[in-house]
Amino acid sequence: MDSLTQIVLGAACGEAVLGKKIGNKALLFGAIGGTIPDLDVFVGNLLYNNNIDEMLFHRGFMHSILFSVLGAFLFGWLFYKLYDTKSRKHTTQLKDWIILFFLALFTHIILDCFTPYGTQLFTPFNDYRVACDNIAVADPLYTLPFLICMLVLMFYKRHSKKRLLWLKLGVGISSVYMLFTVVNKMYMDSVFETSFHFANIPYSRFRAQPTILNNVLWYGIAETKDDYYVGYYSLFDKASLTSDFKKIPKNRLPLVSEDLDALSWFSDGYYNIYEMENDTYHYNDLRYPLLKQENPKSFVFSLILYKDENRLNMKPFEPEADDFKTSISNLWERLKGI
Repeated sequence: MDSLTQIVLGAACGEAVLGKKIGNKALLFGAIGGTIPDLDVFVGNLLYNNNIDEMLFHRGFMHSILFSVLGAFLFGWLFYKLYDTKSRKHTTQLKDWIILFFLALFTHIILDCFTPYGTQLFTPFNDYRVACDNIAVADPLYTLPFLICMLVLMFYKRHSKKRLLWLKLGVGISSVYMLFTVVNKMYMDSVFETSFHFANIPYSRFRAQPTILNNVLWYGIAETKDDYYVGYYSLFDKASLTSDFKKIPKNRLPLVSEDLDALSWFSDGYYNIYEMENDTYHYNDLRYPLLKQENPKSFVFSLILYKDENRLNMKPFEPEADDFKTSISNLWERLKGI
């Protein structure tokens, strides 16, 4: 999920393990631990010269179970050595720091698994991307109550029972909301599955996921032999089904490339690609909604691919700011229901 959410969750882990011993500093160290996996964005930039490799590195090894275990010992030992000095000597134990960083790292990757982006939990043994698709990568209803609880507990002394109460409230409210999104996901899957059947769409597979910043408006995509069908359904819709599907060509090019295969894996096969000028290509990840409803090529997650020696490289597609404003406005109107 987004960085703020991971910071808040990491801070809660820090409070749970070391809050009574070191007070608000535990929140800081937990927040650091909750941030570490997302530093793979910077690590990938250092490791790779190709932007496709760099993108695919995100939510890879540094989001794996193995990294959580190894990182717990590495960062736990490092921060213990940095903290356990002078007047703070023997106020904490090494095992406290190992547990703190394991929880912060592990809860980070588990939380990311609930989003549509996907997380490679089992790297380097398996490249399967775990994606439950039940919550958006940023959802204020999950984050804000949790954040408020963490901020409130900071004003109580480290041994105060109210501090523990606010920690439990933060974890409890966010967990209940997450459970709601899981149940809502099952409901939305049934809505889209039935809707595709009633629309006589001969799909081979489909997926549904919430649109950004909410769990009310959902986006569904079904794959057929030659096309994709995309549509929306809101919890505020009067009907129990949706029929506002748009057909998107399953545009494939006779382009043989390991890099394109890697992008297809990244998109779980939900993509299309169009040839442009000067040996460049417009690649759309169809797991995410359209930017312009009238333009079947204008998806939110789009890339410009170009030849780079004997490989493909990429640069992000940069639509006009007004297009994003229009897209968000359209999603908001659709969220209200029809």
